[in-house]
Amino acid sequence: MAEPKSEPSGPLSFPVFRALWIATIISNIGTWMHDVGAAWLMTSLSPSPLLVALVQAATTLPMFLLALPSGAMADIVDRRKLLLAAQALGLVAAAVLSVLTLLGLTSPWVLLAATFVLGVSAAVSAPVFQAIVPELVDKQTLPDAVALNSLGVNISRAIGPALGGVIVALAGPPAVFALNAVSVLAVLGVLLFWKRKEMPHSLPPEHFFGALKAGYRYARHSSAMRLVLIRAAGFFLFGSALWAMLPLVGRRILGLDAAGYGALLGCMGAGAVLGALLLKRLRKRIPANTISIWATVGFALATLALGLVPTGWIAGVVMFMAGIAWIGMLTSLNVAAQMASPGWVKARALAVYLLVFQGAMAAGSILWGTIASWFSVPVALFTASVGLAASILLARVWQLPKDAATDLAPSNHWAEPVVAVTPDDDRGPVLVEIEYRVDPAKMAKFVAALRRFSITRQRDGAIRWDVWEDVAEPGRVVEAFVVESWVEHQRQHARVTHFDQSDQQMLNAFHIGEGAPVVRHLLRPLPDTRKTTEH
Repeated sequence: MAEPKSEPSGPLSFPVFRALWIATIISNIGTWMHDVGAAWLMTSLSPSPLLVALVQAATTLPMFLLALPSGAMADIVDRRKLLLAAQALGLVAAAVLSVLTLLGLTSPWVLLAATFVLGVSAAVSAPVFQAIVPELVDKQTLPDAVALNSLGVNISRAIGPALGGVIVALAGPPAVFALNAVSVLAVLGVLLFWKRKEMPHSLPPEHFFGALKAGYRYARHSSAMRLVLIRAAGFFLFGSALWAMLPLVGRRILGLDAAGYGALLGCMGAGAVLGALLLKRLRKRIPANTISIWATVGFALATLALGLVPTGWIAGVVMFMAGIAWIGMLTSLNVAAQMASPGWVKARALAVYLLVFQGAMAAGSILWGTIASWFSVPVALFTASVGLAASILLARVWQLPKDAATDLAPSNHWAEPVVAVTPDDDRGPVLVEIEYRVDPAKMAKFVAALRRFSITRQRDGAIRWDVWEDVAEPGRVVEAFVVESWVEHQRQHARVTHFDQSDQQMLNAFHIGEGAPVVRHLLRPLPDTRKTTEH
């Protein structure tokens, strides 16, 4: 973890974060150059709008398929080694695509396959890159670090597409594919020299499938994370239309060459850079939910306008405004996702967010490509803009929280279980009972509060939960939940946060019995393995 500092400082004051931030910008410039080259090459290889849109789908679909498994791996293995392997895969895929294109062997399906493999590299890397940010900066700097990462992405978006368009025009797609491979070396270099500190673990590591289930369970039962996922799905499904249709707008409607298409993407990146610089001030004055609403409105108007623009210059202005709106929404969602996920499940929770993000982008790309094939590109963009406008209704029900984070640090306030003999780690399931004594006049309020708290038990490991009232003793209430194994219940102890502690104190305030509520741990009896002899 980052060394604590007496005074808050900027994220770039942390050396490893700074080096990785710069290297990632270089690598992302290569990625954007590839995207320009791939989209432009596909418009030359095939006239089908669906195949052109599938380039975007091939980039985003791996994230949908692999984000959660990658997040689970990132929470149970060395994150640095996982990043090294993923980046090496991206380098090889980019280099092979460059050689095949240079030799004239790239068909539409070869291009889609290579882009898919590059997407696999990104899908494995993305949850890990997001999850290691809290290791590289302090807690006070984390929101600024998340925003700075978004700024870095958009700096590369401002430079990469324009540079890629020029290189495609001068040297052809093989050159940008080769430069993409070279750009990966920057990240590999930083990772090779990063001496990551291993965190001590008192419990055995989770198994892969158990980690997958725990990540899914957390995302399902965490109200804060669920809110982010709903908002992300509502925005990115319709927001994907602008990205999927842009190559067709540039080449077929506006008649631009590769350099002009890259310039359009560069305009969006420049707008996003300006938006990221403005956001630091705006976030202090304007709630994140309000920013997300205005960002959605702006992106809806830009999507609508893109289907109506008569010239490349006006399209550049539209893309600049789209960039401001895009970064406003993306940063708001990214910060909310970071703040909603504690350390033990951070990579998995962020992976679920990325899964929804990229899954919506992939599904949207196919949808808008199909609509454009049946009708026209302007019809697809108009329909998407209407959907974006309608998605604003989500912000009224599922409001993004302010940047002030809930304290999700482990509280370690649960007492150790009282046992005669410590059970084996894999023994289970475990039935945990907590007995409360409550004033019968306050029973309804207590049970309602306890039911609300049940999602915390399920979020951290309970597979079943219920509450029981003793008919013989009014006011005696038993909360019962089941955990898969003894070691999983130990992990549940380690996962309880300071925020959960305040909720439990509120529940315990209802308790009128002597001392604290009584906690019991029950296991099924072990089978009798002694041999019996018949007489």
